[in-house]
Amino acid sequence: MPSKSKKTKSAGRFGARYGKRVRDKLVKVEEKQRKKQTCPFCSKVGVKRLSKGIWKCSRCEKKFAGGTYYLDK
Repeated sequence: MPSKSKKTKSAGRFGARYGKRVRDKLVKVEEKQRKKQTCPFCSKVGVKRLSKGIWKCSRCEKKFAGGTYYLDK
């Protein structure tokens, strides 16, 4: 399978399917969900998404439920 290009980013896996607008929205959501986020308990950047709505802070080791794709402030 060919690798994704810089221009299409993570949506490159879909090729020419589903339309440009849908793929662009997907890229925005995926970039935001994969960044480390601020922990609501210790207020430090270190929270990673484990699965849908499950988050874990690497600093204070707390595991908690939150937003599906990214934490709201």
